[in-house]
Amino acid sequence: MENSFEHRGHRGGSRGNFNRGPREMHKATCSSCGQECEVPFKPSEGREVFCKDCYRNKKEQ
Repeated sequence: MENSFEHRGHRGGSRGNFNRGPREMHKATCSSCGQECEVPFKPSEGREVFCKDCYRNKKEQ
């Protein structure tokens, strides 16, 4: 029996829609407006972090 992705129904390229449950949120300070916010990743020193509003505004530019 061949054990390839094609024979198991794998179509490739997609991670699928699996539920990981609630994400751990981390407190941060927005680099643009200075407001305290929460982000779904651990902020790294030296990297900018934006609140939802500033991120949306930056993305639209």
